[in-house]
Amino acid sequence: MSRRLHAVAALALVAAIAGCTQTIEEREKSIPKSVIDAAELTDLLLTAGDPEEAVSYFQSALANEPDRADFRRGLAVSLARAKRYPESARVYQEMIALSQAEPADNLEYALVSARLDKWTDAESLIAQLPTGFNSARRHMAEGMLADHKKNWAEADAAYARAENLTTNPANILNNWGVSLMSRGDFPAAASTFERALSFNSRLFNAKNNLAIARGLQGNFQLPVVPMTETEKAIILNNLGLIAMRKNERRIAKGLFAAAVDIHPQHYREAADRLAALESVVEN
Repeated sequence: MSRRLHAVAALALVAAIAGCTQTIEEREKSIPKSVIDAAELTDLLLTAGDPEEAVSYFQSALANEPDRADFRRGLAVSLARAKRYPESARVYQEMIALSQAEPADNLEYALVSARLDKWTDAESLIAQLPTGFNSARRHMAEGMLADHKKNWAEADAAYARAENLTTNPANILNNWGVSLMSRGDFPAAASTFERALSFNSRLFNAKNNLAIARGLQGNFQLPVVPMTETEKAIILNNLGLIAMRKNERRIAKGLFAAAVDIHPQHYREAADRLAALESVVEN
């Protein structure tokens, strides 16, 4: 677990026992059964924490208390955040078998099933959700299902409903933008990614997708959005790939070279492509 999480746990433990005049035995009884409950570390692990750290934590916690539905839920969500979708699906299946799954768990399982390209499972899980279960993520999932069926009008309606149900629709707008790209509507997609970034300027997927939507229109300039050096290198490399596919070898060389210059230790991939292009030019 990271230093930050250790620090929060320590502070929670101090808060639980400080400022009192109890005996040692009384103090021991006053300490919560699980420090994570007192520290509210679950939310931290599932949102701000490193996904792999969260997976390790919940695996250990569940081993100690195998009947805890919240630990099993935390493990499933953490595995999905770590992109370990097959493992996440298995944990959701365990929750259903143990009658621990709530509607929100079935929805998350549906989204994991979609990531695994198991659309029949995803559709079945969404269909089983209660009529009154109305959330932005439910409508986003319905939008993704409509995308899979190429029912664009239904997808647009679902994404619009999802956007209206949250104050931070960045991820929803990013998915909507991908939907628009899949239809070949690159200008609308780029505009939608820009809207996503207006809500969350740190959302890398939206930055990358915005650059791709622009690149597919022949614009290989980096979007004017905040980026780390690593993000710039990744996006430049991806733009280089698009330029290559468009047979724009000179532009591709420049993009790969820029990616290597910005972050050489992470961009062997770009360096290899650059070398290959230079070899072709020399011959």
